[in-house]
Amino acid sequence: MRNFIRKKRTDLNMSQVKLSVLTGLPNSAISDLELGKREPWPRARKALAKALGVPEAELFPAEEVRSV
Repeated sequence: MRNFIRKKRTDLNMSQVKLSVLTGLPNSAISDLELGKREPWPRARKALAKALGVPEAELFPAEEVRSV
């Protein structure tokens, strides 16, 4: 999962700070998600997908999502 977030963000030449502003998530949360230190909660998943311009299912493929 983290690789999808970072890859899409860097493909868009977007900083973590910019993604933080667009999603309303703390910059530390963006970093933790990209590093795999945290699992994305539903609001974060939706916000990240919207900010990165991709469907949520593309950003978080089913095989990468762990059951909580």
